[in-house]
Amino acid sequence: MQTRHQGFSLIEVLVVVVIISILAAVVVPRIMDEPDRARVVRAEQDIRALVTALNLYRLDNAIYPTTEQGLSALVAPPRGQPQPRNWKAGGYIDQLPLDPWGREYQYLNPGIHSDVDVWSLGANGLPGGEGINAEIGNWQR
Repeated sequence: MQTRHQGFSLIEVLVVVVIISILAAVVVPRIMDEPDRARVVRAEQDIRALVTALNLYRLDNAIYPTTEQGLSALVAPPRGQPQPRNWKAGGYIDQLPLDPWGREYQYLNPGIHSDVDVWSLGANGLPGGEGINAEIGNWQR
């Protein structure tokens, strides 16, 4: 009695390899872009939170912190003039977040794009750029 071994032929294996290669060519670039998109979304959310805190600061004190006082005026009473009239004990946020690339968010008062500008310089940390290197600011809603 002869036993017959069943297995995959070379053609069947090659077809499976080609199908997996096609799927990888389509799926891998999308997966690889996800961390970059996630960082951009996080920066946008941080900026919204900072602008909300700045607006609360303005409601209490009738002015935004100056550029020199910076975003740190949301965490601790600012130094320099003008001194806030009704700075909220405990601050407006617990701590200043760093952007997703580990750098401080930028702040300008008066802003170029709105009353105040809050932005991240993007992945490369330089003004301008495209894609993940582009600036992400509160004027880009």
